[in-house]
Amino acid sequence: MKLRIKGDSLRLRLTQGEMRTLAERGEVEDSISFPGGAALRYRLRVDNKNDDISVNYGSNLIDILVPSPLSERWCGTDLVTLSASQATGSGELRIILEKDWACLAPREGEDESDNFRHPKSIG
Repeated sequence: MKLRIKGDSLRLRLTQGEMRTLAERGEVEDSISFPGGAALRYRLRVDNKNDDISVNYGSNLIDILVPSPLSERWCGTDLVTLSASQATGSGELRIILEKDWACLAPREGEDESDNFRHPKSIG
């Protein structure tokens, strides 16, 4: 799962295997470790209580919730992107969830074997 943070925008990109895990287990999680033992965890979970995509942060965990019906549609169809906005104390946080497509041109050192096939790829 790839995490991209830019300003007040938070984007997750999931591979095919991560999409299956989300559909089967209701959550998928990853983390990044820092020197000194600190880690930032980020998790996407299916939410059976709310109707909107939302995010919470605490204890070094970015916890993104996606409503169950929306998750089922996303996991079970060709729908590529889900997005929402959530109010913050100083404005708005944009949340984007995407299926991770393989790049059109191979990149050295990047394993894209589990990525979704790019629709513009040949063959």
